[in-house]
Amino acid sequence: MLVALAQVSAQERRVESVIPALAFGPRCTSTITMQNLGDRVVSADVEAHKPSGALAPFVGRRAVTVQLNPGERASFKPAIEEQTEAGWVEVRERVPSPVLSPVLAVSGMTECVVGNELKTVGRDVVYPTRNPWFSGDVGELTGAIVSLINTSERAVKASLCYSAGNLYFLPGTTPAAELSPVCSAAFDVQIAPFGAREFPVARDGSTHFSLKTQGAAIVLEMLRPLDASIRMYKVDSTIHFGGEVSTPGK
Repeated sequence: MLVALAQVSAQERRVESVIPALAFGPRCTSTITMQNLGDRVVSADVEAHKPSGALAPFVGRRAVTVQLNPGERASFKPAIEEQTEAGWVEVRERVPSPVLSPVLAVSGMTECVVGNELKTVGRDVVYPTRNPWFSGDVGELTGAIVSLINTSERAVKASLCYSAGNLYFLPGTTPAAELSPVCSAAFDVQIAPFGAREFPVARDGSTHFSLKTQGAAIVLEMLRPLDASIRMYKVDSTIHFGGEVSTPGK
């Protein structure tokens, strides 16, 4: 019996989905929805995190592990009282066999009351990657911010560079060497385990922004203001972030 249980455990894998940039506070609330699209019972672990990385409970629920029957749908509302736009939720679906595919559809929704109106923005699933990066001009990204989430148990590093667009290269390098921006302001930031941070893409009139990260499981998203008069953000799906960058000695 023990051997059989060990074999089943070894074959099981977990598919991680992250819902980022969730707003909370006196006027905002966010909800996560999951639906089982398969023909088998599905189990998943669900965790809500504050920007600090601390765990948050769910309204009306005690357990962090849920089971959904075929076709069943469930909603979860994180209980985060402080005002923030950087809450996030991770869903880890348990797939019991290598021949089976994930069947859990996950999405999020943020609602904020602005004046007498209810503003709603959707949040789609994103997936952590190793060492994601971004570099580009910010002329068309007025008011935008980059949302960074460290989904791992280890601290990660983010290096930011705000530039006026000037470039340089080191003498003696090959002609094909990449030009690097001259930073008018540069920062190295450490993000705690499960922590979230937001960085503006423009600072003091800068026209170019670059962000490099070092970490095994990081989520980056570009967020644009929903409206000039309210502090809500929508995801800019046209922005694509760079892939894994090898680290020397690794």
